[in-house]
Amino acid sequence: MWLRTILLCLLLSSGFSLAQEKISTINDLAWLKGCWSLSRNGRETTEHWLKPAGGTMLGISRTVADGRTVEFEFIQIRQEASGDILFIAKPSGQPEATFKLIRGNAREVIFENPQHDFPQRVIYRLQNDGSLLGRVEGVSKGKERSVDFPMNRTRCDE
Repeated sequence: MWLRTILLCLLLSSGFSLAQEKISTINDLAWLKGCWSLSRNGRETTEHWLKPAGGTMLGISRTVADGRTVEFEFIQIRQEASGDILFIAKPSGQPEATFKLIRGNAREVIFENPQHDFPQRVIYRLQNDGSLLGRVEGVSKGKERSVDFPMNRTRCDE
Protein backbone atom coordinates (compact mmCIF):
# COMPACT_ATOMS: atom_id res chain seq x y z
CA MET A 1 0.00 0.00 0.00
CA TRP A 2 2.73 2.49 0.93
CA LEU A 3 4.60 1.70 -2.35
CA ARG A 4 1.49 2.54 -4.39
CA THR A 5 1.11 5.81 -2.46
CA ILE A 6 4.74 6.74 -3.09
CA LEU A 7 4.43 5.98 -6.82
CA LEU A 8 1.23 8.02 -7.07
CA CYS A 9 2.90 10.96 -5.30
CA LEU A 10 5.88 10.75 -7.66
CA LEU A 11 3.64 10.74 -10.72
CA LEU A 12 1.59 13.67 -9.47
CA SER A 13 4.61 15.71 -8.44
CA SER A 14 6.20 15.19 -11.86
CA GLY A 15 3.10 16.66 -13.49
CA PHE A 16 2.30 13.43 -15.33
CA SER A 17 -1.01 13.30 -17.17
CA LEU A 18 -2.36 11.87 -20.40
CA ALA A 19 -2.50 15.40 -21.80
CA GLN A 20 1.27 15.64 -21.50
CA GLU A 21 2.03 12.76 -23.85
CA LYS A 22 4.35 14.13 -26.52
CA ILE A 23 3.44 14.45 -30.18
CA SER A 24 5.47 11.95 -32.20
CA THR A 25 3.58 11.84 -35.50
CA ILE A 26 1.15 14.04 -37.35
CA ASN A 27 -1.56 11.47 -36.53
CA ASP A 28 -1.34 12.69 -32.92
CA LEU A 29 -2.93 15.95 -34.13
CA ALA A 30 -6.21 14.33 -35.26
CA TRP A 31 -8.00 16.27 -32.47
CA LEU A 32 -7.62 19.38 -34.66
CA LYS A 33 -9.57 17.96 -37.63
CA GLY A 34 -12.97 19.36 -38.48
CA CYS A 35 -14.56 22.77 -38.71
CA TRP A 36 -14.20 25.62 -36.24
CA SER A 37 -15.78 29.08 -36.17
CA LEU A 38 -15.45 32.42 -34.45
CA SER A 39 -17.82 35.40 -34.62
CA ARG A 40 -16.35 38.65 -33.38
CA ASN A 41 -16.81 42.36 -34.18
CA GLY A 42 -19.08 41.72 -37.16
CA ARG A 43 -16.63 39.22 -38.65
CA GLU A 44 -17.18 35.49 -39.13
CA THR A 45 -14.03 33.38 -39.26
CA THR A 46 -14.11 29.69 -40.13
CA GLU A 47 -11.21 27.25 -40.14
CA HIS A 48 -11.45 23.77 -41.63
CA TRP A 49 -8.83 21.04 -41.06
CA LEU A 50 -8.79 17.72 -42.92
CA LYS A 51 -7.80 14.61 -40.97
CA PRO A 52 -4.15 13.54 -41.05
CA ALA A 53 -3.33 11.49 -44.16
CA GLY A 54 -0.18 10.99 -46.20
CA GLY A 55 1.93 12.89 -43.68
CA THR A 56 -0.13 16.09 -43.93
CA MET A 57 -3.11 17.91 -42.52
CA LEU A 58 -4.52 20.49 -44.92
CA GLY A 59 -6.51 23.49 -43.75
CA ILE A 60 -8.14 26.66 -44.92
CA SER A 61 -9.36 29.72 -43.08
CA ARG A 62 -11.66 32.49 -44.25
CA THR A 63 -12.94 35.67 -42.61
CA VAL A 64 -16.11 37.29 -43.95
CA ALA A 65 -17.31 40.79 -42.99
CA ASP A 66 -20.16 42.74 -44.55
CA GLY A 67 -20.83 39.91 -46.98
CA ARG A 68 -17.33 39.70 -48.47
CA THR A 69 -14.13 37.80 -47.82
CA VAL A 70 -11.66 40.11 -46.08
CA GLU A 71 -8.98 37.55 -45.16
CA PHE A 72 -8.10 33.98 -46.11
CA GLU A 73 -5.29 31.57 -45.41
CA PHE A 74 -4.15 28.26 -46.84
CA ILE A 75 -2.52 26.21 -44.08
CA GLN A 76 -0.93 22.82 -43.70
CA ILE A 77 0.76 20.76 -41.06
CA ARG A 78 3.35 18.45 -42.56
CA GLN A 79 5.64 15.80 -41.13
CA GLU A 80 9.04 15.76 -42.80
CA ALA A 81 11.12 12.61 -43.41
CA SER A 82 13.32 13.78 -40.52
CA GLY A 83 10.31 13.53 -38.19
CA ASP A 84 9.98 17.31 -37.79
CA ILE A 85 6.41 18.56 -37.84
CA LEU A 86 5.88 21.91 -39.56
CA PHE A 87 3.01 24.41 -39.68
CA ILE A 88 3.02 26.24 -43.02
CA ALA A 89 0.80 29.26 -43.61
CA LYS A 90 0.07 31.20 -46.78
CA PRO A 91 -2.15 34.12 -45.68
CA SER A 92 -4.02 36.57 -47.95
CA GLY A 93 -1.39 37.53 -50.52
CA GLN A 94 1.53 37.41 -48.07
CA PRO A 95 4.65 35.25 -48.38
CA GLU A 96 4.49 31.70 -47.07
CA ALA A 97 5.76 31.23 -43.49
CA THR A 98 6.94 27.99 -41.88
CA PHE A 99 6.92 27.25 -38.14
CA LYS A 100 8.44 24.17 -36.49
CA LEU A 101 6.71 22.18 -33.75
CA ILE A 102 8.63 22.90 -30.56
CA ARG A 103 6.23 21.38 -28.05
CA GLY A 104 3.01 19.43 -28.20
CA ASN A 105 0.76 16.98 -26.42
CA ALA A 106 -2.74 15.52 -26.74
CA ARG A 107 -4.37 18.95 -26.23
CA GLU A 108 -1.88 21.59 -27.35
CA VAL A 109 0.69 22.27 -30.06
CA ILE A 110 3.17 25.13 -30.26
CA PHE A 111 4.94 25.96 -33.51
CA GLU A 112 7.73 28.53 -33.65
CA ASN A 113 9.79 30.53 -36.14
CA PRO A 114 11.98 33.09 -34.28
CA GLN A 115 13.03 34.71 -37.59
CA HIS A 116 9.47 35.53 -38.71
CA ASP A 117 8.28 39.14 -38.31
CA PHE A 118 4.98 38.48 -36.51
CA PRO A 119 3.90 36.10 -35.23
CA GLN A 120 6.84 34.01 -34.09
CA ARG A 121 4.61 31.36 -32.44
CA VAL A 122 1.38 29.67 -33.55
CA ILE A 123 -0.51 27.77 -30.86
CA TYR A 124 -3.58 25.53 -30.92
CA ARG A 125 -5.06 24.44 -27.60
CA LEU A 126 -8.08 22.15 -27.19
CA GLN A 127 -10.05 23.49 -24.23
CA ASN A 128 -11.79 21.32 -21.62
CA ASP A 129 -15.21 22.31 -23.01
CA GLY A 130 -14.27 21.05 -26.49
CA SER A 131 -13.65 24.50 -27.97
CA LEU A 132 -10.37 25.40 -29.65
CA LEU A 133 -8.14 28.33 -28.78
CA GLY A 134 -5.93 29.44 -31.64
CA ARG A 135 -3.27 31.93 -30.60
CA VAL A 136 -0.48 33.79 -32.33
CA GLU A 137 2.20 35.55 -30.34
CA GLY A 138 5.61 37.12 -30.53
CA VAL A 139 7.33 40.47 -30.75
CA SER A 140 6.01 43.23 -33.00
CA LYS A 141 7.65 46.66 -33.13
CA GLY A 142 9.72 45.77 -30.06
CA LYS A 143 6.73 44.79 -27.90
CA GLU A 144 5.32 41.40 -26.88
CA ARG A 145 1.98 40.89 -28.55
CA SER A 146 -0.59 38.12 -28.80
CA VAL A 147 -3.92 37.58 -30.52
CA ASP A 148 -6.40 34.91 -29.40
CA PHE A 149 -8.89 33.17 -31.67
CA PRO A 150 -11.41 31.30 -29.47
CA MET A 151 -13.29 28.95 -31.80
CA ASN A 152 -16.14 26.52 -31.39
CA ARG A 153 -16.58 23.29 -33.29
CA THR A 154 -19.15 23.76 -35.99
CA ARG A 155 -20.83 21.68 -38.66
CA CYS A 156 -18.78 21.53 -41.85
CA ASP A 157 -20.72 22.98 -44.77
CA GLU A 158 -20.97 20.78 -47.79
